[in-house]
Amino acid sequence: MRNHEPRASSSCAACKFLKRRCTPNCIFAPYFRSDEPNKFVKVHKVFGASNVSKILIEVPEEQREDTVNSLAYEAEARLRDPVYGCIGAIALLQRKMVELQVDLAIARARLARYAANSPPILNDHGSMIPNFAEFPACGGLVDSFIQNSSDTMNDFNHRLISATPDQIESSINIPIRLGYPDAMASS
Repeated sequence: MRNHEPRASSSCAACKFLKRRCTPNCIFAPYFRSDEPNKFVKVHKVFGASNVSKILIEVPEEQREDTVNSLAYEAEARLRDPVYGCIGAIALLQRKMVELQVDLAIARARLARYAANSPPILNDHGSMIPNFAEFPACGGLVDSFIQNSSDTMNDFNHRLISATPDQIESSINIPIRLGYPDAMASS
């Protein structure tokens, strides 16, 4: 948290933008430094200086810097996407995460199919490479994975091909949001 040190005669970014004299007890000065004018301009454009001032007065002093940073992030997101703001960015990231999880599930399924169908590779001593039994941490895990993968692979592929987005969502346990909340659409 920034302390309220006495400033030289320079005004904060808020007072410069609002073309007013910056007083020693200016609510904006600790959070909108004069070398960051765009930060205040964006926040002012979206929320208004009066509203930001009211918010900062209501928030405990130890939380004000985080509050200003949140307001600045939300203002920037709202200026980039006037309709959805930061909710649009969140929905986009959620959608991307679901896509990546589906890709990961497909890759794991292909790996399981490959591991179940590939012939053993022998080394110079006539044993399989790698011999997972020599590695107690993963021996049982790999053996059970290979044993179970051939049985479940065909079932998994069939379910994945015929799955609807709701079925994929329930198996991954992450909501797929193809639209935006009704509350955001009406605002």
